[in-house]
Amino acid sequence: MLSRIAQSLFWIGRYLERADDTARILDVQMQVLIEDPGMDERTSCEQLLSVMGVEGYTGQPNRWMMLDLLAHNPDSPVSIAAAIGAARESSRRARETLSTDIWAAINTTWRGLSTARAMRPPDMFNWVRNRTAMISGIADSTMSRDDGWHFYMLGRSIERVDMTARLLSTAALASGPQVAWPTTLRACGAYESFIRAYRGIEADRQAAEFLLLDRWFPRSIVSSLAEAERSLSNLAAGQRSGFSDEAQRLLGRARTELEYRPLADIVFDLPVEMERLQRSCAAASDAVSARYFAESEIHTWRGVVLL
Repeated sequence: MLSRIAQSLFWIGRYLERADDTARILDVQMQVLIEDPGMDERTSCEQLLSVMGVEGYTGQPNRWMMLDLLAHNPDSPVSIAAAIGAARESSRRARETLSTDIWAAINTTWRGLSTARAMRPPDMFNWVRNRTAMISGIADSTMSRDDGWHFYMLGRSIERVDMTARLLSTAALASGPQVAWPTTLRACGAYESFIRAYRGIEADRQAAEFLLLDRWFPRSIVSSLAEAERSLSNLAAGQRSGFSDEAQRLLGRARTELEYRPLADIVFDLPVEMERLQRSCAAASDAVSARYFAESEIHTWRGVVLL
């Protein structure tokens, strides 16, 4: 496969997941601000912008500035609008390998951004989640399980780990010692699955365990790391021993450090642990680019976590 095509498919997966998860993070933040009138809005918005790597803004942060920088503004590199626009551009570069259905779905989503930006925030977030879910479903049913599929899944899985870590950091920072787990579970689309798994028990420890360590829920951090590892294994088929792939080594180490440590140790300082995980994802993405892609494109996170 041409490195140009592989790179485009990798970033299509990342951008679509980024748009979806940014909508989920903003939905959590807006709900927390509405449900807790005593919360300091400025501090809460500053924390979220910091977690999302936004720097250099002017003025006092509030929910409307947060929505502009993280959702509406196509010139903000971390916004939903920018992610969808970049996914469309990557799709255009890989047009000869994408099915007509995938291209049409991504292009239609991009064209619908102007209408979506005029919606109420909850409606826009729901629209983004529905559109990205539809594109993921079309990809799942129309893409051959060849190298292109594995690059797409690798990008989506790495971004999902990174963004779920940001979501957990945001919830922990916004809510203090008692993380708003029910709200966070709903943002991940995990609430019903969690209730079934734990038979109606809504304890903080079980919720943290589910989002961090559950191997069966596809949006958990451990499940997403394992999916990324599988994609890398398929791309590097034939390796009989060890790991020549630096990305696979980094992701495997991150997964085992989560799985084999006591949960209490991870939750004790959750934002720090999640930042460490984000750095592992950044390093793994760089390793994938160095091994498989001819050149790197400027579509990575900005801020203290990703450069």
